[in-house]
Amino acid sequence: MVHRLMVSYGQPEDPAAFDAYYRETHTPLALRQPGLLRLSVGHPRPLNPSQPVPYLVAELDFESEEAMQDTLATPEGRAAGKDLGNFATGGFTFSHFEVHEAQKG
Repeated sequence: MVHRLMVSYGQPEDPAAFDAYYRETHTPLALRQPGLLRLSVGHPRPLNPSQPVPYLVAELDFESEEAMQDTLATPEGRAAGKDLGNFATGGFTFSHFEVHEAQKG
């Protein structure tokens, strides 16, 4: 079963600079983390325009919660965490959960 770490980023001071840094610097740094199965990112859009959404959401998948914790404790995991202060001017929120897939039909 997959365990997912979700990072929600608030509106940055300079969106273009945030996107460039995230793409060119932070993503390669995050991908170096041992135990990371998948990294996906996207700019969410609300279905209801009156509801706020994060500027960017990143989902990092691991084999288990223990694997996630082990990865975050590695030098690569700590480096990725420290890097957040270099670009996340709108703040960020971490959450994590066990992924359960519902089967249709």
